[in-house]
Order: sequence, then structure tokens, then C-alpha cells
Amino acid sequence: MRFYVAKNLLILFICSCLCGCQGWFSSGEKEASPTTPVTPQIINKYNAKIEVPSYPKIRTTPGASALDLETPLRCFVNWNTQQMISTIPYNVTAFNFVRNGANDMLPRFEVNGFSFQTMPAEQALLKLTKEAGIKLVAKDAPYASISAENLRGEFTEVVDVITEAAEVFYTYNANNKTLRISRKANFSLYVPQSRPILLAILDVLRGAGITDFTADFDDYSISFNADYELKNQIQNLISYFEENPILVAYDVRVFTLYPYNGKDINWQQMLSVFDLGSVKSAKSGVLGRIVTTSDDININSLKQFLGNQARVETVAEGKFVVPNLWFSRFDIGKCAKDRNSLEADLSILARASVEQNDKIFSNITLEARDGEITQFDIRSRLGENFMVIGIPNTIFDAKKPKSETIVFIVPRIIKTLKTNKHLQKNI
Repeated sequence: MRFYVAKNLLILFICSCLCGCQGWFSSGEKEASPTTPVTPQIINKYNAKIEVPSYPKIRTTPGASALDLETPLRCFVNWNTQQMISTIPYNVTAFNFVRNGANDMLPRFEVNGFSFQTMPAEQALLKLTKEAGIKLVAKDAPYASISAENLRGEFTEVVDVITEAAEVFYTYNANNKTLRISRKANFSLYVPQSRPILLAILDVLRGAGITDFTADFDDYSISFNADYELKNQIQNLISYFEENPILVAYDVRVFTLYPYNGKDINWQQMLSVFDLGSVKSAKSGVLGRIVTTSDDININSLKQFLGNQARVETVAEGKFVVPNLWFSRFDIGKCAKDRNSLEADLSILARASVEQNDKIFSNITLEARDGEITQFDIRSRLGENFMVIGIPNTIFDAKKPKSETIVFIVPRIIKTLKTNKHLQKNI
């Protein structure tokens, strides 16, 4: 359950009989008293100071910064052996979402009738831990303000209730009796040993605007710092993936065209050069057009057609994967031959859904560093291709020579299959 600090106001009082004891704790190894579920109130008192980090003038060398273990997996497409539908089995126990780092067990105290009214979570925990002789460290306070009445039960249970209500994480060090709380914790997501599935998870994270993570391509894991919102988002992704095991893979090549004699590309000639029906549809966007074609217009035939009118240069090629009904992002620059080229700032944000008879509905958005360039909705049949044409490179501040960017895309369907069998790594 999400709590939005600037909005929701939810007060839940825990009804229980007050114990006649003095203080909140009873010593000894006792069983916890029954605890009524609690959702303390979150108040609009969130005033955390946000500071822009300052970076040193000395930077990592460009060669080291350019090292990307994802490149061999993502930035190669075999255009001659594309499989339109493929099935990938994976073990039912493959998904595993774990929190990293050591976390000792909290002392066993029994809490009796602990109450507080409208105070930041760190102050509530300080009030709770002070009598227990535990030092509290709030890494990035202040947190949301909450209220609760007559919390009872094991000390661990009460701490869990308060931190979950405030959407913060905690760790405990038994050696120095220190409880640390923070908005974020480090997690690892272990995925099935399939590179298309790993790519799908990475692309979904980027589609959600999450870029600060580390992927391990040997043990098929992704590590990242997450707050409660991101943690819940990842857990929802895992659940959805297991219930809807269809992926749409997009193979992409980006061209830059330099027309001979500065003339525009005559796309109308496609209708006479290729067989009737090779061009299925053409749809205009805010900028450019998206054209659906049969497989007669493929990478090789397209380059031959365009070569009669312009010098054709490949900017980048690669692939990205979209779980059915989710968003994924492909950053062209990750696979660009020249990462300093103007087109390297281009990225593709895609949402896909598989319909009946293997039709694929795609929402394709092209974005540059300054924001969205254009956007299209396109419905295609399996085996059809589509391409975005007519994007003048003046959009990237290119002055001369006259040039145009083309994005050629081939969608494929990947069906995943859960199994109890032990599987080898699927590449």
C-alpha cells in the first residue's frame, strides 16, 4: 500500500486494553501479545531538504566510462535468421527478490501500550528505542509524520509496523546496539537464466525511468537501491510477468541518410520499386511518418532502395524487449557506433500488447535529450516490419549537410513457459 505524503490522510487507532504496567517494555524472553494490524496516520509534514550533489572536476577516463557489459548482448541483431515466434522455458523458482546486507535480529522485548500522536517516524522510533537502550540513526530524516495508539507485541513487530507505515527501511547492529533507518535499501533481483528475460527486466526498469542499477550477466541478477515505491513496482512486475508470460522483442536499426545533391528522399518510389502490397500502411505523427511493410522490404532491400538516392550510414542497431502491456526503453546511444554522434541521444520508448491472431499493437515514442520528438500507435501482423521516416536531423541541431534519420523495427513474439525442470542458461 502506498502512502502519498502530500495527500492521503489515514488514521487507524488500535483498540486494545491497556496493561497496568509502568513503561512500554517488559523484559524477558516472552511470547508477543496479540497485535492488531496497524496503519499509522501519515501527515503532510514532509519537508526534506533536497541537495544537488557536487561532483569533482576530475572525471573517470572516457575509455573506462564506455565499458558496458550489456553491449555484446544488446547491440547485435542477426537479420538473416530472425525467429518470429520463440518459446523460452524457465524454472518456476527462478525469480527471487532479496534485500542485501547484514541485519541482526532485534532484542526480544515485549511492548505494552506504546502510543504517539502526529510525529515524524524517526521521533516515534527514538521514543520507542530510548527506553530499550538502543541508539537510533536516521540517515535521511525527516520522514513522514504518523500517529498510533496502544501498540502491543514483540519489539520487532512494533518496529516493523512503524517503519512500514512511514515507508522506511531499517537495519540493526547488535554489537553496538544501533538501529539505522533510511528511505532506501539495496536489493537484488534474480531472474531466470535467459538473456531475453534479463533484457526485458532491464528495459522495463529503464522504461520506468530507473537507470541506477547494476546487472550481473553471469548469475542473472540486477542490484539497485530502492525505496518502497520502487520495491513494490518490482514485485508487481514479477507477479505480472509470471501471470502474463508473453514478451515482444523489437530488433532495431537506425540509419542516417545524406541525400545526393541535397534533395529529399522520394519515398513514393517504394510503391513502384517493390511489389504491390509491400507497403501496408502509412501514418503521420507530429513529426515524421510510420510505415508498415511486408518482409519484402527488409534491411537489405531497404538499403538497396535508399542507396540510389542517398548515402546510407548505420548509426546503431540493437534489440530490446517489452513484457506484454508494459513500457520499455531502448537508448540508441548504448549501441551507437559513434557515441558522440547527434543521433546517439535518441531513445525509443515502447509499449506493446499482443492481440488475437498474433497481431501486435505498438506504441512507439522517439525521444531526444530535450524530450519527446514524435509518437505513433501502430498495429502490425507478425512478420511485418515498420519504420519511422522523415525525421530531419535539424531536430538534433544538425545544420549541414542535409540529412534524415530512419528507424527500422522488426517486432517478434517470445513466449515464456514455466517448468519444474532444471534448465541450462538460455542465451
